[in-house]
Amino acid sequence: MEVNWREIPAARNSFAVLGAACEKTGWHLYPVARPAPDITCYSLNSINEHLYRDEIADADCITIVGGPHATACWREVAVYADYVVVGEGEYTLPRLLSEIEAGRDGHIPGVATRDWYEPAKSSVRLDAYPAFSLVKGYVEISRGCPFACGYCQTPQIFGHCMRHRSIDEIARYANRYGQARFVTPNAFAYGSDGLHPRFDKIGHLLRKLDHEIFFGTFPSEVRPEFICEESLALITDYCTNTKLHFGAQSGSDAILSRLHRGHTIAEAIRAAELCLDTGITPIVDFIVGFPYETDEEQRETVAAIQEVARMGKIHVHRFIPLPGTPLAGTRARSLLSETEKVCGDLALGGKLTGSWNEPEIRFFRKL
Repeated sequence: MEVNWREIPAARNSFAVLGAACEKTGWHLYPVARPAPDITCYSLNSINEHLYRDEIADADCITIVGGPHATACWREVAVYADYVVVGEGEYTLPRLLSEIEAGRDGHIPGVATRDWYEPAKSSVRLDAYPAFSLVKGYVEISRGCPFACGYCQTPQIFGHCMRHRSIDEIARYANRYGQARFVTPNAFAYGSDGLHPRFDKIGHLLRKLDHEIFFGTFPSEVRPEFICEESLALITDYCTNTKLHFGAQSGSDAILSRLHRGHTIAEAIRAAELCLDTGITPIVDFIVGFPYETDEEQRETVAAIQEVARMGKIHVHRFIPLPGTPLAGTRARSLLSETEKVCGDLALGGKLTGSWNEPEIRFFRKL
């Protein structure tokens, strides 16, 4: 039985992770540019799902779909896919493949079909699976997030309790290549409960790594309240990157409170100042167009963007109501003309990246 993986740019790291997990149990995933017999697997997010829906429905093979969108909307995905992997796939996908090969119905925990679903009974222990194998990927060092930001799918998929790969296992994979890059909801939360940092453990990890280390840059951003002299010293002492990527998300404390972000705009500004004082360029995320954002609250965000832009660079997103999040089903509000002007001017000046327009412009501009 041949098992294929539909190549999708946004899912490359998922291919690395799940390919390694399947290889461990004897399955090889072959990358393909279109559905192919006997089985084709997909990993979809909520932005690109509509591009592949018809392809999956019309595929002349067994289709298995996972990823953030499939986890959030498994009922809808099960209408056009044969099987939907809900949640983490390292254990579930290889088991499902064995069920299919044996001619059984695939009714196992963590898998949905049109007429059946039972949630997975446990979470994945990261050390039980390779970070990657034949396909190189980023080393995932942590999963889960104790926060419940209104726009974020991460805790809905991986839970609110943080899990970490061990230092020895991280080093085993990270030291295979000249550059070490990581995946984590918050790099400065490594080894902790996600609320109380353990910088001693991060230091231990970084000392075990060879070659060039990129820590606290995409896709291993940090939270602003974790940025301090001690955490920044870890970057300057051990890491190659001279930039640090973190999310402020809004310039309004009222909005940050409604989002359950767990920090204030003052903490985000202070984090940028500390970066600047240390010789590190802050790269700060902001989201514009929250559905309940007033004109004045949007102006506060614009003011914060301008202030941070004087110290570093901005990455701006238009709010997207992702399924499975507390803000699912809402709509982004319109932007003030002054918001669009400030973002445009900063972009022209090389201080701002991203898109404050429709999200498809950012994700699909190459199409």
